[in-house]
Formats: sequence, structure tokens, C-alpha cells
Amino acid sequence: MPTYSYVCKKCEHGFEVQQSFQDQPLTTCESCGGELRKVFGNLGVSFKGSGFYRTDSAAKSESSSSD
Repeated sequence: MPTYSYVCKKCEHGFEVQQSFQDQPLTTCESCGGELRKVFGNLGVSFKGSGFYRTDSAAKSESSSSD
């Protein structure tokens, strides 16, 4: 199950909770009753293989001269 992070807009209380994809997002803070917002963290992306601009369009080194 995925873990979601929430922060209260009123008291700034933050917490994580495991929820199913079918579960509705939480809306009320357990501490003060304020409105919650879902927090999205950073994600590391690694482009491997072909089909990506970064890997397919890399500068080619010149190994032979055209003279």
C-alpha cells in the first residue's frame, strides 16, 4: 500500500498514513480539526536505455577526421 504525507493548513501538524488507492484522501486534521493538504515529495528519475532525449541525443565524439 502507498504511504501518503499530509500537513494541516492550520496547525502545520504533519504525518504519514498508508492508504489504498481506493481510499478517499484525508481532509480533517486529527490534532486541531483543520483542513489537510497532501504533500508530494521529490522523486529521483534515472533515464536508462533508448527512447529518451537525454540518452539518444548525447553529443557524439569525433573519432575520425573528414579530410
